[in-house]
Amino acid sequence: MSEPIDFPEPSMIAVNGIELEVSEAGQENAGNPIVLCHGWPELAFSWRHQMGALAAAGYHVIAPNQRGYGNSSRPAEVSDYDIVHLCDDLVGLLDHFGYEDAAFVGHDWGANVVWSAAVLHPTRVNKVIALSVPYMEPGEVPPLAFIEAIVGSDSYFVHFNRQPGVADAVFDANARQFLRNLYRKNEPTAEPESGMPLINLAHAEAPRGEPVMSDEELEVFIDAFEASGFTPSVNWYRNVDRNWELMEEVDPIVHQQALMIYGSRDTVMRAPNLEKFVPRVEVVELNCGHWIQQELPEETTRLILEWFQRGASRV
Repeated sequence: MSEPIDFPEPSMIAVNGIELEVSEAGQENAGNPIVLCHGWPELAFSWRHQMGALAAAGYHVIAPNQRGYGNSSRPAEVSDYDIVHLCDDLVGLLDHFGYEDAAFVGHDWGANVVWSAAVLHPTRVNKVIALSVPYMEPGEVPPLAFIEAIVGSDSYFVHFNRQPGVADAVFDANARQFLRNLYRKNEPTAEPESGMPLINLAHAEAPRGEPVMSDEELEVFIDAFEASGFTPSVNWYRNVDRNWELMEEVDPIVHQQALMIYGSRDTVMRAPNLEKFVPRVEVVELNCGHWIQQELPEETTRLILEWFQRGASRV
């Protein structure tokens, strides 16, 4: 594995009543912004392989540690992590930098935030790139009840909500082991275990598969979550039903151009009706698992840049 690459020193930016820890690259390219939104349990550092290349291609790259992560604000109330707050944080970043709109790229939970921003703030989002998590068709029943009926109470979505604080405490007590075991690729097939899979993962003494990153890179994530704890980031999951209610009256169609990047071995479900709700979407697949931009950094960066170049001279 390679040594970790240089990563821009962050600055603290006041937005939407909180502070976000934000890293930038390509400030000389002001006027051509791309905002990179990480997933769970990640950081802006998960975009370390893309930031320099995007800046070299002429973009002003903005990568926040979103609320609850790193040194960004960690509000106490669960409702402070709902989708409206998360999207308003991104709009606040645009306002801070003086941008009317930007292209947004999101992975995992960050993809969900980017999709949501596209419909909540359609004039502020000019293009969308999502990795792993597609835009999900609005359901007729609250998501937790639907997930529990299909997957059961051991689903981490359900567990995080039905047993608040339990998983967080396990992750906090085993942060190094949990993150080491989580950031893996090419994992062999295993028989399903009883219990909540992520708690089992945090307790597992031996990791499976291959590491996604070097030990030095992993330390960045470990240090951050040992300092912040996991509860603020897990609170994002504790708003899934609230988010469903908040989005109920919003036009569900994503009208912007979009690129959906799946990993062929990712366990996240694909959206069967994606084109119905994102009519201008292009769908591609990379031969990898869930941690797409970290597993295949060069291929991911090339896909993003080629898509921008095909679509328009300006993102």
